[in-house]
Amino acid sequence: MNMAQELVAGATTAPPVDPGRRGSGRRRRTRLLLRSPLPLTAAIVLVAIMLVSLIAPAFIADAAQRQDLTQRLSPPFQLSDGFAFVLGGDTLGRPMLLQLVVATKTSLLIAALSVGLSALVGSAIGLISGYTGGWVDALIMRLSDIIHTLPSLLLALVILYVLSPSITNLIVVLALTRLPIYMRVARAQALEIRERVFVEASKALGSRPWRIMLRDIRPMVAPTVLTVAMLEVANVILQAAGLSFLGVGLQRPDVDLGIMVASGREYLSEAWFVTFFPGLLVVVIALAANILSNWLRAVDDPGQSALFVSRKSLRDEEVSR
Repeated sequence: MNMAQELVAGATTAPPVDPGRRGSGRRRRTRLLLRSPLPLTAAIVLVAIMLVSLIAPAFIADAAQRQDLTQRLSPPFQLSDGFAFVLGGDTLGRPMLLQLVVATKTSLLIAALSVGLSALVGSAIGLISGYTGGWVDALIMRLSDIIHTLPSLLLALVILYVLSPSITNLIVVLALTRLPIYMRVARAQALEIRERVFVEASKALGSRPWRIMLRDIRPMVAPTVLTVAMLEVANVILQAAGLSFLGVGLQRPDVDLGIMVASGREYLSEAWFVTFFPGLLVVVIALAANILSNWLRAVDDPGQSALFVSRKSLRDEEVSR
C-alpha cells in the first residue's frame, strides 16, 4: 500500500483541519521545515529546479533545438565547445544541458496540470458523492472502482495509442488515471463531516447543498487533498516519463525527460551520458517530491506531528547543553 492509498484508508479517522487556523498551520509547518534538514533540502532542490525550468527556457529554447552534427555525442565535462555542452551533445548534436532544462519544464508542466486537474475534478466528484449518498454515491464509487482496477499505465497506453500523442492528451490521460484517489479521499471525509453539528445548523438555516459543500465541507477536505497531490506529483512524473520512453507519450519537437532517456538507450555503450543525465534528473525530482510530501503528511497527522515536535525539542535541548 503506497502513501496515497494509506491517506485514502485513513481519511475517515483523520480529524479535518479547522479553516480558521490554516494561517497558523502554514507558519507552523514553515518553522518545522526550517528545522528539518532533509525535507528542507528536498524543498530547496525542487524550488531551484522549478525556477530554472520556468525562467531559462524563454532564453534558450532556440539554442536547445539547434542541431550541430559536429557535436554529435560529444563527451561531457568539457568547456571547449561552450558551457551549453558541459554535459555533452545528444544524438543529433543538440546541447544536453539546454535540452535538460527544456525537458524538465515540459515534465513539470505535465505533472502539475495533470495533478491539478485530477485533484480538482476528483475532489469535486468525491464531495458530491460523500455528501449526497444513496444511488449517486453508489454509482460514482462503482465508476471509481472500474477506473482503479484497470492498470493505469495500460489504460494510458490504450488511450494515447488511439489519440494522437500531444501534451494536452497526455495531461488528460494522466489526470483520468489518478481520479479515483482524489474521489475516495474527498468522499471519505465528506461522509464524516456531513454529520457534524455545523453542517446540520447550515441545513436548518436553509443553506443549499452546493453552498454547504463549497463553504463548509470543502475547506476541511482541502488540506488532505493537497497532501495527496504532493504525493502524486512524483508518480505522475514517472508515469509520463515511462509513456514517452515507450513511444506513446510526447513526440519531437516536444521533449520531456522520458524522450531524452529513450533517445539514448541505443547508445549506452558509447554515450552513457545521453541517458544517464535525464534519468538522474527524474530520480532527483521524484525523490525530492516524495521526501517533501511524506514530511507534509507526517506534519499534518496529529499523532506523528506531536512525536515530530517532541523529537525536535529534545534535539534542541541537547544542542543547547
